[in-house]
Amino acid sequence: MHKATILKIDQVTHDVKRFRLVEPEGFDFKVGDATEIALDEDGWRDETRPFTMTSLPEERTLEFTIKGYPDHDGVTERLHKLKEGDHVLIADPFKTFRYDEPGVFIAGGAGITPFLAIFRDLEKKGKLNGNQLIFANKTSEDIIYRKELEAMDGLKIDHVLSDEDTAGSHHGMIDADMIKEFVPDLDRRFYLCGPPPMMEAVQEVLEELGVKADSVEFSD
Repeated sequence: MHKATILKIDQVTHDVKRFRLVEPEGFDFKVGDATEIALDEDGWRDETRPFTMTSLPEERTLEFTIKGYPDHDGVTERLHKLKEGDHVLIADPFKTFRYDEPGVFIAGGAGITPFLAIFRDLEKKGKLNGNQLIFANKTSEDIIYRKELEAMDGLKIDHVLSDEDTAGSHHGMIDADMIKEFVPDLDRRFYLCGPPPMMEAVQEVLEELGVKADSVEFSD
């Protein structure tokens, strides 16, 4: 495990924080990679949780966008209690997603994190055109990096809110009718990430609509 110092902590939404860390020497990762993080505290060093780097490799610092769960005294909630200057332990990186071709990204809540670095990298290279994001959340206050995502040139976004009916978003759960409305041409590459029950439901919908299994890449 590598020891990394927290440089900066920012509040992103009411329950999501952005952590900027010093990148340890020899920590080489690719866009779409994740790592395991543990607290550098007695009794917690063996308790690891996976998180995706939302920064780009060339930045030479590591960014993580992490949702906290106040009702559960686990690693993520304890991470939310750390301060700038504290340390965490991070393992070597591993692959979550690799961008193959333009497609439809379907994310639920914090499931947006593996896609953030991909979108940032594509925008930087001027290659974001042709990609689409269907982003499901409970309310508008839960949408992570909304302003940044909506400002990305070439990325088409559809917001879906389960607990709120508001202008600029679609109300309900992602179902077959919604996907047919958002994606008229289903002969596309699909990238999925979110809570397992949601991803299972979306996979079933895509299968029902005739999307080939080898056109779908997913992580949770």
